[in-house]
Amino acid sequence: MQAKRLSQGGTIGVFCPSHIADMERYTRSIAVLERLGFNLKFGANIQNDTYGYAASAEERAADLNALVADDSVQMILFSGGNSAVEILPFIDYENIRRNPKLFSSYSDATPILNAIHAQTGLITYYGLGISDFIDLRQYDYMQFCSHFVEGYSAKQFVSDSKWKTLNGGSCEGTLIGGYSSLFGLMLANRYFNYDINKKYLLFIEDHEKYSRVGAASTYLAYIGQSAFIQNVSGLIFGHYSNNVPDDLFRCLERFGASYSIPVVYTDDFGHGTRHAILPIGLNAKFDADNQQLAFG
Repeated sequence: MQAKRLSQGGTIGVFCPSHIADMERYTRSIAVLERLGFNLKFGANIQNDTYGYAASAEERAADLNALVADDSVQMILFSGGNSAVEILPFIDYENIRRNPKLFSSYSDATPILNAIHAQTGLITYYGLGISDFIDLRQYDYMQFCSHFVEGYSAKQFVSDSKWKTLNGGSCEGTLIGGYSSLFGLMLANRYFNYDINKKYLLFIEDHEKYSRVGAASTYLAYIGQSAFIQNVSGLIFGHYSNNVPDDLFRCLERFGASYSIPVVYTDDFGHGTRHAILPIGLNAKFDADNQQLAFG
């Protein structure tokens, strides 16, 4: 199931699943999106500090549920932080099935995006959050348009960096993934499930400011030692550092060799300056040797 694209003049809903909204920081993003021709609608509880670090899980989920039920809202855009997973039991998944919207974010949004897809079949989008419009770059803008705006089309992944092939080969599968530690944890979450009869093209990202190479390797090991690995057809690993340690490349090489899957590294998505969008739930063809990814 895919949501309809954004129309010019359409409304984007914003809520905060992982933090208390700092409206001064949001001002720039609001101005950029309004200049692009979109309206914004904010959740009622985004500045609540019920838990100290965020509104209560119920309040955050209530904002999401209200935006989904609002017929004027075409897209829900949000940013990360910590604690998004707390809201999963309070999301009205039937509401989303009845009123499919475009959902886009990354990082701590990993559990929300994957749970919504798993529970509803709706394609969600990993790679671009509301905070990335503070300093909107051309690459990010074109990614936004190609996946979300009427009149554009995303058939082929467009790269803005040099990919590094760690294990060659080609494959096909349903795109799935997110932030490394959170995706690994989601494999044991009751709001996540996968089809044991399908192949999945896994995308994972991590960053040196959050995880040393040994930690990133640990998260990959948990994924590799789960039953899910039997359904993984390939791996795309996102931006880690401007100067990627050879240890990470060797880790990815071992992962690809251990499970006989193609693996590449790219700076096109993750916690860097580029925010390519990867649709969770969309089928894709991956050619690691020629460093190409095609959607559909």
